[in-house]
Amino acid sequence: MLDRRIKLRHIEAFAAIARHGQLKLACDALNLSQPALSKTLKELEDALGSRLMDRDRSGVALTAEGEVFLEFAGQGLAALHRGVEGVGAIRAGGKDQLKVGSLPSVAARLMPPAVTLFTRMAPGTRLVLRDGGHGALTADLRSGALDMVIGRMGTPEMMQGISFTQLYLERVVCVCDPGHPLHRTISLTVQDLTEWPVLYPPEGAAIWPLLERWRMAEGLPDFPNRLDCVSGAFGRHYVPGTEALWFISEGVVAQDIAAGRLAALPLDLSLTSGPVGLMTRPETTPSRAQSLFARALQNAAAALSIS
Repeated sequence: MLDRRIKLRHIEAFAAIARHGQLKLACDALNLSQPALSKTLKELEDALGSRLMDRDRSGVALTAEGEVFLEFAGQGLAALHRGVEGVGAIRAGGKDQLKVGSLPSVAARLMPPAVTLFTRMAPGTRLVLRDGGHGALTADLRSGALDMVIGRMGTPEMMQGISFTQLYLERVVCVCDPGHPLHRTISLTVQDLTEWPVLYPPEGAAIWPLLERWRMAEGLPDFPNRLDCVSGAFGRHYVPGTEALWFISEGVVAQDIAAGRLAALPLDLSLTSGPVGLMTRPETTPSRAQSLFARALQNAAAALSIS
């Protein structure tokens, strides 16, 4: 029987700590003080009669009991989110709502045609779009704040509790200003790259481990003049007219390359190829809007010849 001492605030606090991995970050997200959050977690552990987390200076780690509770607590929060939204939809006139997150490479390349198709297939559905980093989007997917996420497959740790359906493969490219000296080099080698400033994805970005695998396979040292950045908005404005090289997912800059604003260097980056797909919560049954959006994604990928 459910202990009546367990309240929604206990579950939200526990889920936030597990999602962020640190009490301080969870405090910021919930707008609570650290003593208040610690007290809330202790109340939950007392009600359950089990320790859910081990805490030290490096952060928090779930116990076996915490892992089990998180799985079902996440499902409960997601269901509650959907219930609240369903009531809101009825009050707003009965329109369905679909919340979709996408990584920047998908937002720039696949999402525009997919959204165009979807709005024709489901004109009565209110579509809410977000883009962002892999960690933030998948955390919101688990919590129910997002219904689906489209992007690169992350590491096994990042993909825990998430169902992934591949749409296409995407590689990383190295782009530069069309007037860059390396773009005019006839016999370009990877060693030539180390002489120039480089925009490189930070650790934690979905493409970082793939690019690191390529760099080590090529015997390249860490780039001496390196700026950690995965922002498409920054790169598009920074790279043109400069001597910087930019390693980024092809989808982010595909239109810029086609328009001649950026040029891709002729490097073999096939090792960086990775699956891009649709991420959902495996325990939920897809709604009509989710099924239609998945179909729109598949059709858009096929039309772009990237399936």
